[in-house]
Order: sequence, then structure tokens, then C-alpha cells
Amino acid sequence: MTEFAPFIVAGIATGAIYGLAAAGLVLTYKTSGIFNFAHGAVAAAAAYIFYELHGVHHVPWGLAAAVSVLVFGPLLGLVLELIARRVAGVDSATQVVATIGILLVITGVSTARYGVITIDFPQFLPHGTFEVADVFVGYDQLITVLVSVTAVAGLFAFFRWSRLGLQMRAVVDNPELLDLAGSRPASVRRAAWVIGCCFAALSGILLAPYLGLDATLLTLLVVDAFGAAAVGRFNNIPLTFGAGIGIGVVARLITKFVPHNQSLAGLPSSLPFLVLFFVLVLSRSGTFPTRLQHRRAYRTLVIPIAVKRVLVVVAAVTVVFLPAIVGAKLPVYTNAAIYVTIFVSLALLVRTSGQLSLCQLTFVAIGATTFSHLTVGAGLPWGIALVLAGLAVVPVGAIVSLPAIRLSGLYLALATFGFGILVERLAFNFGVMFGRGGQRSAARPDFIGIHGARGMFYVCAVVAALSILAAVVINRSKLGRLLRGLADAPVALAVNGADAKITRVIIFCISAFMAGIAGALFLALVGTASGAASGATFSTMSSITLLTVLAIAGRSLVAAPIIAAIAYVIVPSYITNAHLSSYLQIAFGGSALAIACLGGSSGTVLSKLTSSSAWRVARSPVTARLQLRSEVGS
Repeated sequence: MTEFAPFIVAGIATGAIYGLAAAGLVLTYKTSGIFNFAHGAVAAAAAYIFYELHGVHHVPWGLAAAVSVLVFGPLLGLVLELIARRVAGVDSATQVVATIGILLVITGVSTARYGVITIDFPQFLPHGTFEVADVFVGYDQLITVLVSVTAVAGLFAFFRWSRLGLQMRAVVDNPELLDLAGSRPASVRRAAWVIGCCFAALSGILLAPYLGLDATLLTLLVVDAFGAAAVGRFNNIPLTFGAGIGIGVVARLITKFVPHNQSLAGLPSSLPFLVLFFVLVLSRSGTFPTRLQHRRAYRTLVIPIAVKRVLVVVAAVTVVFLPAIVGAKLPVYTNAAIYVTIFVSLALLVRTSGQLSLCQLTFVAIGATTFSHLTVGAGLPWGIALVLAGLAVVPVGAIVSLPAIRLSGLYLALATFGFGILVERLAFNFGVMFGRGGQRSAARPDFIGIHGARGMFYVCAVVAALSILAAVVINRSKLGRLLRGLADAPVALAVNGADAKITRVIIFCISAFMAGIAGALFLALVGTASGAASGATFSTMSSITLLTVLAIAGRSLVAAPIIAAIAYVIVPSYITNAHLSSYLQIAFGGSALAIACLGGSSGTVLSKLTSSSAWRVARSPVTARLQLRSEVGS
């Protein structure tokens, strides 16, 4: 038992921080119904504030901690409460986009100010150790655990017995009744957000000495608290804190058994997301708290058929002559064409069916590695391998769709987020994918006169056009009508005899197929991809960025993927300054946040800026009929 004790002690220390962060996350979700994906970014921002005060300006660490936790935390909590109030009650996609927008803004500002290199964080807690039963315990570990336990115990007592705590419990159960009793629900939620952000700020300051200052790393490490929150059913604060400690201990114990197995090196850091995914998948329906939400009506521009034909001809001519126009930038535009297909695959899920996927680039990565095995390994013809690479991702899409059978909205987003992190930290290191230090390669097409950079561009452009055409056909077909009905009124859809489960699986499989094709094309474009480089290219953080860019681009299945690819690929290629890239990330996050708060989609925002009769409310006819039948039947 003595040989495990150091791992248990270290696990309790880190697990206490996860539990502390998760408790604050659960508090804000319980009281507002908004799951804050930017919770880790709040922790990172507080750590940077502490560093600026204590590490740069030499302010005493106690005062720096007080400012970071008790001043910055509440101020950010007030801002987040205003945003949460603005998006309360709307569809989950809009809420997720809003909080992801906050995450991108905070990490972008941090990167622009401090750069991408990890900064040594000042060790402000005592460094000494003391011995307990032949085990050396650090004073910093003891203080971390005591602070975390005290904070969570105080929160539980406050939530259970104080007047404001009772009001917080009431605002969860019946905010209207609380309002009638003379207490303002908005004020109660504001207090919850303040406390939750203080907990996030405290966890960031306690965690930073172990990791150093890195905006993305700190954000992801605090996001590990999602697994603990899932065990606590996003509702039970003591259980959530205990789960955080348990996950921390088990993760540390795993490090004892897998130090020599490079393929399992990512297992300890993946454990919280393993817990998150399986808790969400295996829990019974109705286990997690739900909130009433509605999809906002949106407006779309009605374009005459003649104008559409002209635009198609102009686009085709532009594609034909583009290689001669852009010159050396042609690979960038080829990559943009690939991302058009990726954005189409995501738009089919989010825009058409109302399903959320935060692991779209995971499908792309699987398609890329499969394509390498089929062409380089098995020696199959290029075109056949391309189609088979897309088909190989279909079963993965079906597996990811399993949570969608019982979960939707936020919990589906969390399940796909957990799946993406698992694949990124575990499967990427396996030999069947990239392998640690390994590489996957693929050749560009070379058949029937198609070869070189121009041939690659035209192939990718044709695939992008076919993906858009397929999306339009699906949208206008019976399947598209079912998907829109699934997004707007799933209960009415089921009442009228449609199988929503099969519909969800089908759309995930189609989306995965398109993403797999895009992955194969991407690997053919870049030639080779290694495990380390692929971790950045296909990361889950990049997947959630895609969602925000798509939200900015609008709702059109034709125009939005093209606009999103231009913004995500082409615009950054003309920015050579690293700080300007960070500002672009801030622009993405801020724009997505503004769209979510102002209208839920760029189409809605645009509609508020014009009263032209060319705009009309775009509602699904099948949804209207299903809702009418449901109302008549009831």
C-alpha cells in the first residue's frame, strides 16, 4: 500500500482542484440552465491576472490572489450572467456557441498579451514536506486540499441553510413562484454566477503552479471538471466534488502502471472525459436536469431562381480560373475547398437537424488515417480509397450518434466533446492512427490527366460542390423534412409515427461520411501528417472553433460553408503576424457571442437590420403540420 500512497496523495490534491472547479460549474448550471464551456477559460484568465500582479508587478501573493478571486471573479461573473440571461431559453446550439465565444475571446486575449509559450508560474505556496505514515506530503498539496474542501463545504452549507441559498434552490425549481414571493430570480442567478466564477478563478490559481501559464492547457485542464460534474448529474455539489477527487486519484494511480506503454500515455489525462462520455451514454433517460428551450424563428433571404443560376455560373468560372489568379497561394484555396466539405458536414447536423457535434475534426482525422492505410498500405486505387475512407468513418458516426438516441442539446454536445478528447488523447497515439512520433502519408491524385497542385484543387473543389449539392438534396427530401421536424418538434414527430432514433443515426452517418472524405483529401494535400502535428490540426478545441465560425457564417447550406471556409482558412493565410492571428480568434469568439446574444444566428441579426419584403420567416412546413396535428390530437 505504501507504494501507492504518493500517487493517492498527489491525486487527492489535483482531484480537489477539479472538484472545486466542477462545483462552481454545477452551481451556475443549476441556477441558470446555461452550461458554461468557458469555465476553464475563466480559470486561465484569473491565473494570468495573478501572474501579472504577483509575477510582474511584485504585488504580495495574498493581495494578488484576493484581487484575482474576489474582484476579477465577481466582475466576470456579472458579465457572464448578463450573457446567460440573454441566451436563456433558446436552443442549445445557440447557448453552446455563446459560451464557446467567451472561451475564444479569453484565450485569444491571453495569447495576444502573453504569447503561446508556456510561462513559469510563481510558486507562492510553501514548498516543504512533512511525513505521515511513511508518506511525504507537500505543504502546498495540503493547503490546496484544505482550501478546496473548505470552499465546497462552505458552498454546500450556504446553499442548504442561508436565505440566498434557499432562493437559489427555489430559482431552480420554480422561478415564477420565487418572483411572486418578492425575490428577483435575476438577482439570485447573478449571485450564483459570481460564486461560480470565484470558484473557477480559485481553481485556476491553484492549478497553474503545477502546469505553468498556458491559456489552452489551463482551459482544457479545468475542463476535466466536466467528468466530475457528470457523475454529480450536474446537480449534486457534494457528489460532484467527491467525484473530482476520485477521478484525480484514479488518474494518478494509472500513471504508475502505464509509464512504459507509450500508446496509453494519454489515458490518465483522458480519464475525466472517459467518465464524462460513459456516464452520459449509460445513464437512463431523464437522469439529468433539463430546461425548456425553443428554437428562435429565423429569416432567410429569398433569392430568385435566375439569380441563383447566375451565381452558380460565376462560382464555376471563378473555380476554373482561380489557380491562375492566386498563384503560389493555391494550396491555401485547396485547403479551403476541403473545409467547405467539413463545414457542410457540420451544417447538416447543426442547421438541418438541430444536433450538436463537437468532434467533427475527429471524423476528419479517422478518414485521413484510413485513407493512408488504403493507399500506401493496401495499394488501392486513389478514387476507390477515397470513397472507402469516407465509408470507414460511418460506423464511428453511428457510435457517436448513440447518445443522440436518448440525449439531445447540451448533453449530446458534451458526449461528442468527450468522445473527441478521448480519440485525441488516446487513439491518436495508437499505431493504427498516427502513433506517437509516427507519420501517415498519402499521394495526390494522378489519373485521367489529373495531377499536381491544380489537379488536387479541382478534385477538392468538385467534392466540395458535390457535398453542397448533396446537402441541398437532403434538405429538400423527405429526410430533410424529418430532420427539420426533429429539430423543431421531436415530440410531435414521434406522435405522428416517425422514428426519431433512426433519423438521428442516419444524419450522423452522412455527416461522418462527408468529414471522412474531407480528411482523406486533407492528407493527400499535405502529403504527410505526424501524431504531434495532427493533435493540433484535428484537436477538439479546433472542432468547437468550427462551430462558432459556422454560426457567424449564417444558416444557408450553400453560402454558409463557403463563407466559413474563407474566414477560417483563407483570411488567416494572409495574416503573418502571430498577434494578429490571436486577434482573429478574438474576432471569431466576439462575433459568435454577439450573434448568439442578438439573434441566435447571423440571419436573424441581418433581418433586424432590414425590413425589406425580400425577407421572410423560414419555418419548416412539416414542422408546422406536425405541431398542428399534435395540438389537435391533444
